[in-house]
Amino acid sequence: MIVSVDLGVCQNYGQCVFAAPEVFDLDDNAELVYQAEAPESTRGAVEAAAIACPVQAIKIVS
Repeated sequence: MIVSVDLGVCQNYGQCVFAAPEVFDLDDNAELVYQAEAPESTRGAVEAAAIACPVQAIKIVS
């Protein structure tokens, strides 16, 4: 599964980290880092993260 985050829109609220910690994380500078190619087994969590994102910066591309 391909995950895309518009980092120009992302405000680093971290809701995605709570929803899908296996895909999303905040680095030491509190900046979002994520797996652009995530396992299909995480699809439900990534979908929940996309819904939870306050600025709707997360998209599942495929």
